[in-house]
Amino acid sequence: MELNEWLNHKLPDIAQRLENINRDHFFNEKTIGFAGKEQVYQVLRRLRSALFPGVYEKYPIDEADINIIIGNNIRSAALELKSLIERCLINECDIKDTRLGTCSICKEKANEITIHLLEQLPDIREMLHKDIEAAYRGDPAAKSREEILLSYPSIEALSVHRIAHVLYKQGVPIIPRIMSEYAHTRTGIDIHPGASIGEYFFIDHGTGVVIGETCVIGNHVKIYQGVTLGAKSFPVDDEGILVKGIKRHPNIEDNVVIYAGATILGGDTVIGHDSVIGGNVWLTSSVPPYSKVHNAQPSPIIKNGSI
Repeated sequence: MELNEWLNHKLPDIAQRLENINRDHFFNEKTIGFAGKEQVYQVLRRLRSALFPGVYEKYPIDEADINIIIGNNIRSAALELKSLIERCLINECDIKDTRLGTCSICKEKANEITIHLLEQLPDIREMLHKDIEAAYRGDPAAKSREEILLSYPSIEALSVHRIAHVLYKQGVPIIPRIMSEYAHTRTGIDIHPGASIGEYFFIDHGTGVVIGETCVIGNHVKIYQGVTLGAKSFPVDDEGILVKGIKRHPNIEDNVVIYAGATILGGDTVIGHDSVIGGNVWLTSSVPPYSKVHNAQPSPIIKNGSI
Protein backbone atom coordinates (compact mmCIF):
# COMPACT_ATOMS: atom_id res chain seq x y z
CA MET A 1 0.00 0.00 0.00
CA GLU A 2 1.29 3.46 -0.90
CA LEU A 3 1.79 5.96 1.91
CA ASN A 4 -0.78 8.39 0.52
CA GLU A 5 -3.34 5.61 0.28
CA TRP A 6 -2.55 4.53 3.85
CA LEU A 7 -2.90 8.13 5.10
CA ASN A 8 -6.28 8.44 3.41
CA HIS A 9 -7.73 5.11 4.55
CA LYS A 10 -5.88 3.90 7.65
CA LEU A 11 -4.83 7.10 9.42
CA PRO A 12 -8.33 7.98 10.72
CA ASP A 13 -8.53 4.62 12.50
CA ILE A 14 -5.10 5.04 14.12
CA ALA A 15 -5.96 8.58 15.22
CA GLN A 16 -9.25 7.39 16.74
CA ARG A 17 -7.55 4.55 18.61
CA LEU A 18 -4.94 6.93 20.04
CA GLU A 19 -7.68 9.35 21.08
CA ASN A 20 -9.55 6.55 22.87
CA ILE A 21 -6.42 5.42 24.70
CA ASN A 22 -5.68 8.97 25.81
CA ARG A 23 -9.22 9.50 27.00
CA ASP A 24 -8.99 6.31 29.07
CA HIS A 25 -5.53 6.87 30.52
CA PHE A 26 -4.59 10.54 30.20
CA PHE A 27 -7.40 13.03 29.64
CA ASN A 28 -9.37 11.60 32.56
CA GLU A 29 -6.44 12.43 34.80
CA LYS A 30 -6.03 15.95 36.14
CA THR A 31 -3.72 17.65 33.63
CA ILE A 32 -3.09 21.27 32.78
CA GLY A 33 -4.51 20.88 29.29
CA PHE A 34 -3.19 20.72 25.81
CA ALA A 35 -0.76 23.66 26.07
CA GLY A 36 1.04 21.85 28.88
CA LYS A 37 4.80 21.85 29.17
CA GLU A 38 5.68 24.20 26.34
CA GLN A 39 3.58 27.00 27.80
CA VAL A 40 5.27 26.51 31.18
CA TYR A 41 8.65 26.74 29.45
CA GLN A 42 7.54 29.96 27.77
CA VAL A 43 6.52 31.45 31.12
CA LEU A 44 9.91 30.50 32.55
CA ARG A 45 11.74 32.13 29.66
CA ARG A 46 9.79 35.36 30.06
CA LEU A 47 10.27 35.50 33.82
CA ARG A 48 13.99 34.81 33.61
CA SER A 49 14.31 37.38 30.83
CA ALA A 50 12.77 39.89 33.23
CA LEU A 51 15.24 38.85 35.93
CA PHE A 52 18.25 39.00 33.59
CA PRO A 53 17.48 41.17 30.54
CA GLY A 54 19.46 40.05 27.51
CA VAL A 55 20.61 36.70 28.90
CA TYR A 56 17.64 34.67 27.67
CA GLU A 57 16.87 36.71 24.54
CA LYS A 58 17.49 35.38 21.04
CA TYR A 59 18.84 38.72 19.85
CA PRO A 60 20.81 41.58 21.45
CA ILE A 61 18.75 44.21 23.20
CA ASP A 62 19.15 47.96 23.47
CA GLU A 63 20.02 49.08 26.99
CA ALA A 64 17.66 52.03 26.57
CA ASP A 65 14.77 49.58 26.16
CA ILE A 66 15.45 47.44 29.24
CA ASN A 67 12.56 48.85 31.28
CA ILE A 68 10.13 48.19 28.44
CA ILE A 69 11.51 44.68 27.87
CA ILE A 70 11.23 43.82 31.57
CA GLY A 71 7.68 45.13 31.74
CA ASN A 72 6.56 43.33 28.60
CA ASN A 73 8.05 40.03 29.74
CA ILE A 74 6.43 40.26 33.17
CA ARG A 75 3.05 41.20 31.67
CA SER A 76 3.08 38.34 29.16
CA ALA A 77 4.32 35.82 31.73
CA ALA A 78 1.72 36.93 34.26
CA LEU A 79 -1.23 36.44 31.91
CA GLU A 80 0.00 33.03 30.74
CA LEU A 81 0.88 31.86 34.25
CA LYS A 82 -2.45 32.93 35.73
CA SER A 83 -4.26 30.90 33.07
CA LEU A 84 -2.07 27.85 33.73
CA ILE A 85 -2.49 28.07 37.51
CA GLU A 86 -6.24 28.49 37.19
CA ARG A 87 -6.51 25.36 35.04
CA CYS A 88 -4.38 23.38 37.50
CA LEU A 89 -6.50 24.47 40.46
CA ILE A 90 -9.77 23.78 38.64
CA ASN A 91 -8.57 20.29 37.76
CA GLU A 92 -8.25 19.51 41.47
CA CYS A 93 -11.33 21.47 42.55
CA ASP A 94 -14.33 19.69 44.09
CA ILE A 95 -16.73 22.62 43.77
CA LYS A 96 -16.18 23.66 40.15
CA ASP A 97 -19.04 24.00 37.69
CA THR A 98 -18.60 20.65 35.95
CA ARG A 99 -20.66 21.80 32.98
CA LEU A 100 -18.58 24.92 32.32
CA GLY A 101 -15.32 23.75 33.91
CA THR A 102 -14.98 27.00 35.85
CA CYS A 103 -14.63 28.04 39.48
CA SER A 104 -14.63 31.61 40.76
CA ILE A 105 -12.65 30.62 43.85
CA CYS A 106 -9.91 28.98 41.76
CA LYS A 107 -9.83 31.98 39.46
CA GLU A 108 -9.31 34.37 42.36
CA LYS A 109 -6.68 32.13 43.95
CA ALA A 110 -4.77 31.93 40.65
CA ASN A 111 -4.86 35.71 40.51
CA GLU A 112 -3.47 36.01 44.06
CA ILE A 113 -0.72 33.44 43.48
CA THR A 114 0.41 35.11 40.28
CA ILE A 115 0.61 38.52 41.95
CA HIS A 116 2.49 36.99 44.88
CA LEU A 117 5.12 35.52 42.55
CA LEU A 118 5.50 38.77 40.62
CA GLU A 119 6.02 40.68 43.85
CA GLN A 120 8.74 38.21 44.81
CA LEU A 121 10.75 38.77 41.61
CA PRO A 122 13.05 41.48 43.05
CA ASP A 123 13.84 39.22 46.03
CA ILE A 124 14.47 36.28 43.69
CA ARG A 125 16.81 38.46 41.64
CA GLU A 126 18.73 39.44 44.78
CA MET A 127 19.01 35.79 45.81
CA LEU A 128 20.37 34.84 42.39
CA HIS A 129 22.87 37.68 42.58
CA LYS A 130 24.15 36.13 45.83
CA ASP A 131 24.28 32.69 44.18
CA ILE A 132 26.39 34.16 41.38
CA GLU A 133 28.66 35.75 43.96
CA ALA A 134 29.02 32.40 45.76
CA ALA A 135 30.05 30.78 42.49
CA TYR A 136 32.57 33.51 41.74
CA ARG A 137 34.13 33.25 45.19
CA GLY A 138 33.97 29.45 45.28
CA ASP A 139 35.40 28.55 41.86
CA PRO A 140 39.00 29.50 41.06
CA ALA A 141 38.24 28.88 37.37
CA ALA A 142 35.59 31.62 37.27
CA LYS A 143 36.96 34.65 35.41
CA SER A 144 33.93 36.92 35.83
CA ARG A 145 30.41 37.05 37.19
CA GLU A 146 29.14 37.45 33.64
CA GLU A 147 30.76 34.13 32.71
CA ILE A 148 28.93 32.47 35.61
CA LEU A 149 25.57 33.94 34.67
CA LEU A 150 25.90 33.00 31.01
CA SER A 151 27.44 29.55 31.29
CA TYR A 152 27.24 27.90 34.73
CA PRO A 153 24.63 25.15 35.14
CA SER A 154 24.29 25.99 38.84
CA ILE A 155 22.79 29.39 38.03
CA GLU A 156 20.65 27.94 35.25
CA ALA A 157 19.15 25.45 37.71
CA LEU A 158 18.78 27.90 40.58
CA SER A 159 17.12 30.56 38.43
CA VAL A 160 14.39 28.01 37.74
CA HIS A 161 14.27 26.61 41.25
CA ARG A 162 13.81 29.92 43.01
CA ILE A 163 10.77 30.65 40.82
CA ALA A 164 9.34 27.14 41.12
CA HIS A 165 9.81 27.10 44.90
CA VAL A 166 7.61 30.18 45.34
CA LEU A 167 4.81 28.48 43.38
CA TYR A 168 5.32 25.22 45.28
CA LYS A 169 4.92 26.98 48.64
CA GLN A 170 1.68 28.51 47.37
CA GLY A 171 0.30 25.02 46.72
CA VAL A 172 0.31 25.20 42.92
CA PRO A 173 -0.04 21.70 41.42
CA ILE A 174 2.11 20.29 38.60
CA ILE A 175 3.61 23.55 37.29
CA PRO A 176 6.55 23.78 39.77
CA ARG A 177 7.52 20.19 39.00
CA ILE A 178 7.44 20.81 35.25
CA MET A 179 9.73 23.77 35.84
CA SER A 180 12.19 21.78 37.94
CA GLU A 181 12.32 18.93 35.43
CA TYR A 182 12.97 21.46 32.66
CA ALA A 183 16.05 22.61 34.58
CA HIS A 184 16.98 18.97 35.23
CA THR A 185 16.99 18.10 31.53
CA ARG A 186 19.08 21.16 30.68
CA THR A 187 21.67 20.93 33.47
CA GLY A 188 21.68 17.42 34.95
CA ILE A 189 20.85 19.01 38.31
CA ASP A 190 17.68 17.62 39.88
CA ILE A 191 16.25 19.96 42.54
CA HIS A 192 12.72 19.27 43.70
CA PRO A 193 10.75 22.55 43.87
CA GLY A 194 9.90 21.81 47.50
CA ALA A 195 13.53 21.97 48.63
CA SER A 196 14.32 25.04 50.71
CA ILE A 197 17.67 26.60 49.77
CA GLY A 198 19.31 29.53 51.55
CA GLU A 199 21.51 32.35 50.29
CA TYR A 200 24.88 32.08 48.54
CA PHE A 201 24.34 28.52 47.30
CA PHE A 202 26.75 27.06 44.75
CA ILE A 203 26.75 23.73 42.93
CA ASP A 204 30.16 23.26 41.33
CA HIS A 205 30.03 21.37 38.00
CA GLY A 206 26.60 20.07 38.93
CA THR A 207 26.04 16.92 36.87
CA GLY A 208 24.18 14.23 38.80
CA VAL A 209 23.20 16.35 41.82
CA VAL A 210 19.90 15.32 43.43
CA ILE A 211 18.18 17.44 46.11
CA GLY A 212 14.96 16.00 47.51
CA GLU A 213 11.61 17.63 48.24
CA THR A 214 11.91 18.07 52.01
CA CYS A 215 15.59 19.00 52.06
CA VAL A 216 16.48 22.22 53.90
CA ILE A 217 19.77 23.88 52.99
CA GLY A 218 21.23 26.82 54.89
CA ASN A 219 23.35 29.75 53.77
CA HIS A 220 26.81 29.61 52.17
CA VAL A 221 26.58 25.93 51.27
CA LYS A 222 28.66 24.49 48.45
CA ILE A 223 28.21 21.07 46.89
CA TYR A 224 29.94 19.28 44.03
CA GLN A 225 28.82 16.97 41.24
CA GLY A 226 27.15 13.67 42.00
CA VAL A 227 25.91 14.64 45.47
CA THR A 228 22.61 13.12 46.59
CA LEU A 229 20.53 14.64 49.38
CA GLY A 230 17.89 11.95 49.45
CA ALA A 231 15.51 9.79 51.41
CA LYS A 232 16.68 6.91 53.58
CA SER A 233 13.46 4.91 53.45
CA PHE A 234 9.89 5.17 52.24
CA PRO A 235 7.29 4.26 54.89
CA VAL A 236 4.06 2.69 53.64
CA ASP A 237 0.53 2.65 55.03
CA ASP A 238 -1.60 -0.39 55.89
CA GLU A 239 -2.36 -0.92 52.21
CA GLY A 240 1.30 -0.82 51.20
CA ILE A 241 1.05 2.63 49.60
CA LEU A 242 3.87 5.12 50.13
CA VAL A 243 3.08 7.72 52.79
CA LYS A 244 3.42 11.20 51.32
CA GLY A 245 4.00 14.58 52.91
CA ILE A 246 6.49 13.53 55.58
CA LYS A 247 10.03 14.76 56.18
CA ARG A 248 12.30 12.42 54.19
CA HIS A 249 15.41 14.41 53.27
CA PRO A 250 18.31 15.84 55.30
CA ASN A 251 18.96 19.33 56.64
CA ILE A 252 22.25 20.97 55.69
CA GLU A 253 23.21 23.83 57.99
CA ASP A 254 25.22 26.97 57.13
CA ASN A 255 28.76 26.95 55.73
CA VAL A 256 28.82 23.27 54.78
CA VAL A 257 30.89 21.86 51.90
CA ILE A 258 29.90 18.50 50.39
CA TYR A 259 32.36 16.96 47.95
CA ALA A 260 31.69 14.91 44.82
CA GLY A 261 29.74 11.68 45.03
CA ALA A 262 28.66 12.04 48.65
CA THR A 263 25.26 10.61 49.60
CA ILE A 264 23.37 11.98 52.60
CA LEU A 265 20.03 10.36 53.39
CA GLY A 266 17.17 10.66 55.83
CA GLY A 267 14.68 13.17 57.15
CA ASP A 268 16.22 13.10 60.61
CA THR A 269 19.79 13.57 59.33
CA VAL A 270 21.35 16.97 60.08
CA ILE A 271 24.75 18.08 58.85
CA GLY A 272 25.97 20.58 61.43
CA HIS A 273 27.19 24.00 60.36
CA ASP A 274 30.77 24.52 59.20
CA SER A 275 31.21 20.83 58.39
CA VAL A 276 33.03 19.25 55.46
CA ILE A 277 31.72 16.01 53.94
CA GLY A 278 34.32 14.23 51.84
CA GLY A 279 33.90 12.65 48.43
CA ASN A 280 31.91 9.40 48.13
CA VAL A 281 30.93 9.46 51.81
CA TRP A 282 27.66 7.65 52.64
CA LEU A 283 25.80 9.20 55.59
CA THR A 284 22.49 8.18 57.15
CA SER A 285 22.98 9.85 60.52
CA SER A 286 23.65 13.36 61.78
CA VAL A 287 27.06 14.92 62.37
CA PRO A 288 27.73 17.81 64.77
CA PRO A 289 28.96 21.26 63.73
CA TYR A 290 32.59 21.61 62.59
CA SER A 291 32.79 17.95 61.61
CA LYS A 292 35.10 16.60 58.91
CA VAL A 293 33.78 13.34 57.48
CA HIS A 294 35.75 11.24 55.03
CA ASN A 295 36.29 7.63 54.04
CA ALA A 296 39.47 5.75 54.85
CA GLN A 297 42.15 6.47 52.30
CA PRO A 298 42.23 3.64 49.72
CA SER A 299 45.48 1.86 48.97
CA PRO A 300 45.97 1.98 45.21
CA ILE A 301 48.30 -0.47 43.53
CA ILE A 302 50.66 1.30 41.14
CA LYS A 303 52.62 -0.80 38.66
CA ASN A 304 55.53 0.34 36.60
CA GLY A 305 54.43 0.65 32.97
CA SER A 306 57.38 -1.44 31.75
CA ILE A 307 56.43 -4.46 33.84
